[in-house]
Amino acid sequence: MTTIPTTLLLEERAALAMNAVVGLADVEHGHLPFFSANLLAKPAYLRYGDWAYGSSHGRLLDAAILARHMTGQSRWRQTEEQYKKGLLSFFGEDGLSYRQRHPKGSWEPNANLIDQRAVILALTTSYLDTQDPAVKAAADRHVAALRRIAVKERDAWFYPASEYTPRGWPSANAAKLHLAPDPASFSGRLIMPLLRYHQATGNSDALELCEWFTKLLVDKSGVFNSDGSFNAALAYRNGHLHTRLGTLDGIAKFAEHTGNHALTAFVERGFTWALTQATAFGWTPGDLTEQRFEHETCSLVDLIGIAVTLARMGYTDNWTVVERFVRNHLVESQLDDLEWVESAPDRSRDEPGWVTYYDVGRRVRGAFAGYGAPNDYVADVALGRGHTADVQACCVGSGVRGLFTAWNAIVTGAEDLIRVNLLLTRRARLVEVVSHLPYQGRVDLTIRGDCRELRVRTPPWAGYAKLTVERTTPAGETATTSGHTPELWAPDGYLRILTPRVGERISISFPMSVRNSVERAAGQEFLTTWRGDDVTAIRPRGTFRPMYEDRPTGGAAPLRQCDLACATADWVW
Repeated sequence: MTTIPTTLLLEERAALAMNAVVGLADVEHGHLPFFSANLLAKPAYLRYGDWAYGSSHGRLLDAAILARHMTGQSRWRQTEEQYKKGLLSFFGEDGLSYRQRHPKGSWEPNANLIDQRAVILALTTSYLDTQDPAVKAAADRHVAALRRIAVKERDAWFYPASEYTPRGWPSANAAKLHLAPDPASFSGRLIMPLLRYHQATGNSDALELCEWFTKLLVDKSGVFNSDGSFNAALAYRNGHLHTRLGTLDGIAKFAEHTGNHALTAFVERGFTWALTQATAFGWTPGDLTEQRFEHETCSLVDLIGIAVTLARMGYTDNWTVVERFVRNHLVESQLDDLEWVESAPDRSRDEPGWVTYYDVGRRVRGAFAGYGAPNDYVADVALGRGHTADVQACCVGSGVRGLFTAWNAIVTGAEDLIRVNLLLTRRARLVEVVSHLPYQGRVDLTIRGDCRELRVRTPPWAGYAKLTVERTTPAGETATTSGHTPELWAPDGYLRILTPRVGERISISFPMSVRNSVERAAGQEFLTTWRGDDVTAIRPRGTFRPMYEDRPTGGAAPLRQCDLACATADWVW
């Protein structure tokens, strides 16, 4: 056990989220996950939906595996295996994943193109975890099917509808709902998981689909305007942010993979514009029209993914974006208090296989907001669509992936050059980072492996005039350096510490910044108080489950005993 400050620990948040990943499973119906929850209803309830198949299974399986690698825990392994079993059972003979017929559902079996993204995402994560040949065989067939059903023209490959059936294009549901082709929803969001699968296995079909879909989105679709803004046309789902940001996330990673600087610039324009629609602490609108008052955790996680990729490619200011988004709205959008939720004590009200009222509050503890307000877990305003749902399975899975993405980026590099990019606590292979923020401007490093150079990003608000670096050797000899020392700084703005050695302790200290800002979200204003990169208060206060309450405002951080997990992971995860 290690004594550390009681500050944000992403591994703990991932373990908390697994309560909801497990709680969504309907164990009486093959662990099929409920999709959405209404927590304002009395009593609250969980409900199925057509997303409960490939989409939910894929997202939740991906989350379970990532959380296991973050935490070193496996207590949810039974549920994980059931989600994997269910996911593999949905494949048709053609290699696509199909939504199943449900006695209470109005949909016909179809291969929804949005579902396919979560399917290949989870198959890739599962294969990286186990090297299971059955998973790889399913993924190879799946990628081949995605390539086969694409409509191919000389200068574009695309999917002409949202849903494919064994009869071909389109499904009756797609025709009934007038679902126009949306290249971002159907093709763009596939780029990231397809690229991951290519990187993991060398599958050439996956890479070719990435190439064609990127060309479609960048050169042909009109989804993104020339200034990076999102086309809000009805045919393109009213500028839906999750699909656009998920697309940019894929293109960013493809740009990094190929070294295509023009694509990087394309992504940076879209990302910069998207930040103007979000708040500095990470709230995002659902779309650009009637859903703009509703935040989806999925969109926030997309932004975190894009920011990390851009930062790796040299846009290092984006580490500040990641730090603020993770410290604030990602963790504030996670449920850890359920006193305000009324749950039924038994199953007498349930509609088996469709709706449950039983013990809903306990089951969704750890869930990330499906639709939330800037200052409240619940979105229930008179504008837009009003109150719809509070939890969605997709956001639960995405939230864990967001935690993992940040956790995996806290420390990067190897013995030649190791970087501390985020000032969050983590024990990595070569260095242990212990953060006292936001109580104090202090980060303690313990060197676990010799390296040539260590670089540490300092916050832009910390300045350098009062910054100090104290190095203590294993023998107890201490030397202190001021931020005024030019040799302390690297060209990229990071602190530079040369030749750190095993057992050395390094403490970096700087004053905390306290300030206010006015954040605008969907035309509304929120007075926000900051302590460093952490929001400590928002006004007006939320109504149902207010956010940013009782956050640290200074003093020494309280201490606790904790087992820090130590794991390494390739960024292809």
